[in-house]
Parts: sequence; structure tokens; C-alpha cells
Amino acid sequence: MAVMQKRAQREKRRNRIRRTIVGTPERPRLSVYRSNTNIYAQLVDDLDGRTIASADSRQVGDAESRTDAARKVGELIASRAKEAGIERAVFDRGGNKYHGRVAALAEGAREAGLKL
Repeated sequence: MAVMQKRAQREKRRNRIRRTIVGTPERPRLSVYRSNTNIYAQLVDDLDGRTIASADSRQVGDAESRTDAARKVGELIASRAKEAGIERAVFDRGGNKYHGRVAALAEGAREAGLKL
């Protein structure tokens, strides 16, 4: 029962965030999904309904920890965004707290030159 309540609260936070955040072609939404083992990020243009670039922790190779892998994913998504001509994005944490792996991904993207 507690798992269902936790999942419902996360979905409620996610919907609240998505009401205010919209990705455009000039400033797409950096959407983050965090599972127990991996973390996924994608740049989404909500107006056209398409994904511009994506990256996940399975693509970065060996990392010391999951947090380190998340930082590398942030750097990878930022480099792919630059290749696509994107310099700025809005950060969508997907209902997760801005803490740990989610924060590490955002910091890695910022360090690589993506403006959030």
C-alpha cells in the first residue's frame, strides 16, 4: 500500500511540474527518468511531439557509482544537444526530488555547457 501511495504522490508532482514546463524547438524540455539501476534523459520538443536527443547510463560505460554515471549522462546529453544546435533547455525532473542522481545529471549538463 505504501508503494502505491508513494508512486501516486510522485505522479502528482510530475503533473504539477508539467503544467508549467513546455519544451519548444529553441528551448526543449530535458526530461529525466530514474529507475533503480539506470537514469535516462531526453530533449523533447513538445510542440512537434518529437525527441531531439537522448542519452542513458547504459551508454556511458563504466562509472564508479550511479551518481557518477548520472553526471556522465548529463555531459553526454549536453554534447548531443550542442550537435543538434541546442544551447538552452528547461529541466523536467519528472516528479523526482532535485537530489542525488537527478541533481548530478543537471550539474553534468551545466558543466558541459547546456544552460538550464
